[in-house]
Amino acid sequence: MTISIRSVEKTFGRYPALNQVSLEIADGELLALLGPSGSGKTTLLRVIAGLEFPEKGQVLYGDQDMTYASAAARRVGFVFQQYALFRHMTVARNVAFGLDVRKGADKPSKSEIADRVNELLNLVELGDLGNRYPAQLSGGQRQRVALARALAVNPSVLLLDEPFGALDATVRKSLRKELRRIHDATGVTTIFVTHDQEEALELADRVAILNNGAIEQVGKPHEVHDEPIGAFVCGFVGEANRFEGAVKGGRFRSAEIELPAQGVADGAAVAFVRPHEFTVATPGQESLFLTTERVASSGPVVRVDGLTSGGQRIEAAFSRDLAGRFGSGERLGLAAQRSYIFSA
Repeated sequence: MTISIRSVEKTFGRYPALNQVSLEIADGELLALLGPSGSGKTTLLRVIAGLEFPEKGQVLYGDQDMTYASAAARRVGFVFQQYALFRHMTVARNVAFGLDVRKGADKPSKSEIADRVNELLNLVELGDLGNRYPAQLSGGQRQRVALARALAVNPSVLLLDEPFGALDATVRKSLRKELRRIHDATGVTTIFVTHDQEEALELADRVAILNNGAIEQVGKPHEVHDEPIGAFVCGFVGEANRFEGAVKGGRFRSAEIELPAQGVADGAAVAFVRPHEFTVATPGQESLFLTTERVASSGPVVRVDGLTSGGQRIEAAFSRDLAGRFGSGERLGLAAQRSYIFSA
């Protein structure tokens, strides 16, 4: 199912939650809505679901205008952060709920419902837990049940609102892979909301970055990370050192820091350098100098934190095999292999 969001506006009182939002979502795509709290991502998801209605604009499912259609008419599957499972029902009955409540000719037979439940429990790798109750499951297992329940009704679109937010880091990583596997197996157009950029970049086919009710950039994960179109996206997606300064004659300067800025107009500007884009400077390279304050190894990476002579804090990241070259209190020269500079 393709979804078209066209110039959607939504306000709550005087607060503009969505401002002229337009977005095209391809059939079978897994799209992440990523942004800080209050950016409008959950409101946009609810507008797509039919749980909120816009003041202006259109929401199309395929070529059908669904702007003011109910959630039931849209046949969406919705997975909430807190699962919303029925505690008095077994896992199997929770999954079957959306089919059990159908009326008349729309309701499958008992055997068809049982087959569908078994199929989905096997898909989410809970095939032997159908007779348990939600209280007997781990958080990750309950989330899988919620996902199976949403899929049971053969939704045209699957929507997930911070689906892993209540889980610990290890379980989140595991469930990301499961969601990707299940999406690839079902082919259902899927949209999920997250404020976790690692989650969005790892899981999605494309990422839509929202800020203050508007979409800043839409692209593949590597595009929004490596080719940000503005200062907000560059600072929000991925780690980055930020420097306030100015451009003059194709050079950016901020205290003792100087970077090439070809194509950027003279005037106030902001520059970003990602920690892994620093290298240890060799004689003759353009460099900045910092006094190291902390050196810490994390997995395959060694991180170096320090201050320039002008008091600007820098974080750099190197391969762990260089860890022996750094020590606290040393003066270290760095060269930026790549920087992102935007007019302020």
